[in-house]
Amino acid sequence: MNSTITSISALEILDSRGNPTVRTYVTLDDGTKASASVPSGASTGQHEALELRDGEKRYAHKGVEKAVSHVNVEIAETLIGMNAVEQKNIDYTMIELDGTETKSKLGANAILGVSMAVAKAAAITSNLPLYRYLGGSNTTRIPVPCMNILNGGEHADNSVDFQEFMLVPNGAPNFKEGLRYVAETFHILKKILKGKGLATSVGDEGGFAPNCSSNEAAMELIITAINEAGYEPGKDLSIAIDSAANSFSQNLDNKYDLLSSGAGKMTTEELIDLSGKWLKKYPIVSWEDPLSEGDWDGFSEFTKNFGSQIEVVGDDIFVTNKKYIRKGIENKTANSALIKLNQIGTITETIEAIKMCREAGWRYFLSHRSGETEDTFLSDFAVAMDGGHLKAGSACRGERVAKYNRLLEIEHELGNRAEYRWK
Repeated sequence: MNSTITSISALEILDSRGNPTVRTYVTLDDGTKASASVPSGASTGQHEALELRDGEKRYAHKGVEKAVSHVNVEIAETLIGMNAVEQKNIDYTMIELDGTETKSKLGANAILGVSMAVAKAAAITSNLPLYRYLGGSNTTRIPVPCMNILNGGEHADNSVDFQEFMLVPNGAPNFKEGLRYVAETFHILKKILKGKGLATSVGDEGGFAPNCSSNEAAMELIITAINEAGYEPGKDLSIAIDSAANSFSQNLDNKYDLLSSGAGKMTTEELIDLSGKWLKKYPIVSWEDPLSEGDWDGFSEFTKNFGSQIEVVGDDIFVTNKKYIRKGIENKTANSALIKLNQIGTITETIEAIKMCREAGWRYFLSHRSGETEDTFLSDFAVAMDGGHLKAGSACRGERVAKYNRLLEIEHELGNRAEYRWK
C-alpha cells in the first residue's frame, strides 16, 4: 500500500439550493482516487469557520472560485507528498497554512473538501469502508434518524417561527424499521395537509412548509400524522425541535420576536415558560437552539429546568468549536452539542470536539446542512462517531435520501452486529 498523495484538485459545483460549493479530488501514488463535496448552511452561527465566497457578480456573489484556487494551488503544493493516512497531520498542516482563527484566508470550504477527500482516499487504499476506517474495527452503531418533517424559520417561507420539527423513531427495533416509521408518517402528513388545503411544498431540507396558524398548530399536525400512521407518540415516534432562535432574536440576546407566527415578542423567561408547557404536552426528546447564541444565561436556565428530561442541544452557540463547547461545559449551558463538519472545517477538529463532549458526559448530534450535496460522507462519519442520532433531512430530495440509503447499506453490511438505540 502506497498512500502518498500525488494530486489534489478542486472544481466549483452546485449544492441542493443551486448555489456554488467546492468538490475536491485526491489521488494517491497507488492510483486510488476519491472525491468529496462540501455542504453549506443557511442558518449559521456568527463564530462558524468562514465559507469563502468570491463576492463578485457571478452566482449573485456566491461563487467559490477563490476557494477552488486555494485548493488547486496553495493546499495542493503543500500536501502533495504527504501520507493520506496521517489525517491529523494533514489537517493541522492546512490549519497552519491558513493561519486564521476562522479559516478566512483559504476558506473552510476549501480546507474541509480536502480533509474529507483525503479520508476517503485513505479508507479506499486501506481496503476499509469509510465508517470503519474512521471509527475502528468495533464500529457497529447505526444512528437513529431524526427526520425533518416540517420546516419553518430560515428554511421555509411560511408562518412558522421554529426552523425544524423532526420525527425520531426511538421506539423502532432497527434503522431500517425506524426509517420506515418516519417515511410513512411523512406521507401521511402530506395527505393531512392536502386535506386541510395547506401547502405540501417543501423547504430546503425536504420538510413540508405549510402556513400554520401558530407554532403549536404545527406540532398538532405532527401528532395527528403519527396517530394516523398507526404509531404511538412518545413510544414509537417522538419529536425533536430545532428552534434556531437566532432567526427570531435580532440582537442574538434575550429578546425574541416570533413574527412569522404572530406570537409576538417574548423575553427569555417567557420563551422558557412556553417550552415547559410544550414539554408537558408533547413527546419531545431533543430541543436544539431553544435560545439564541448570545443568550448564555438563558440557555443555562433552560438546561437547568429541562436537561434531566430532554437533550438540550447547542448549535449556533457552540459551532462545533472546542472553545465554545468548553465554555458550555463549564457553565452547564446545555447537555449536547450539534456537530457539523463545515462549522469547524476539518475532520480532525470535528473529532476533537466530539471527544470533548464524550469526556464531559455530553451527547453529540451529527448534522447535515440546508445546502447539501449527494455526498454521503456524513452517513459514514455518523456511524464512525457512535453518537446515536443524526439529522440528514426529510424523506424526499435526493441529497437527503442518499444519506439514509447509505445508512441502510451500512446496517445491511453489519448484519446482526448492527446496534440501534437512542441512548
